[in-house]
Amino acid sequence: MFSLKKIIYNYKKNKNNIGSIKLQIFLLSLRINNLQKHVSVFKKDFHNKLGLLKLIFRRRKFLRYVKINNLDEYNSIIKKLKLRY
Repeated sequence: MFSLKKIIYNYKKNKNNIGSIKLQIFLLSLRINNLQKHVSVFKKDFHNKLGLLKLIFRRRKFLRYVKINNLDEYNSIIKKLKLRY
């Protein structure tokens, strides 16, 4: 879907700051997609399922924050990640 270097280059605020909320959402989505593939293959791997749920909930909190503060940015993130239709 996305490569890590491309995501960091496109969504960092400046040269030294790579902790913007938008970037964190994209990085979490990348990790979630990788874990979803793993969990679909290894159905009884409950530790990774729990980790996947924690990542999903963290991304949900970040998205809620962005939705409250900047609705246009929220809509663009949702479109790019294809989270909701």
